[in-house]
Amino acid sequence: MATKTPDTIELLYAEIEQTPERYRPLLLRLVHSFREGIEEDEPWPTAAESLREGLRDAKAGRVQPIDTLWNGIDAD
Repeated sequence: MATKTPDTIELLYAEIEQTPERYRPLLLRLVHSFREGIEEDEPWPTAAESLREGLRDAKAGRVQPIDTLWNGIDAD
């Protein structure tokens, strides 16, 4: 007699059941954020597309002097 392998949904439910009740809202937020992240199924831009976008930004004046890029990054 063959045993049935649990599917992913069953495994997820089992993990949820093992999660203490007080942490389930956080677990829900994690799952929701994960799903939203993978739904943004846009491919990464090519190097040429990135360069074109950078040139558009430069032409539109959306630039910063390079010596100011790290200003404010130091934690005090």
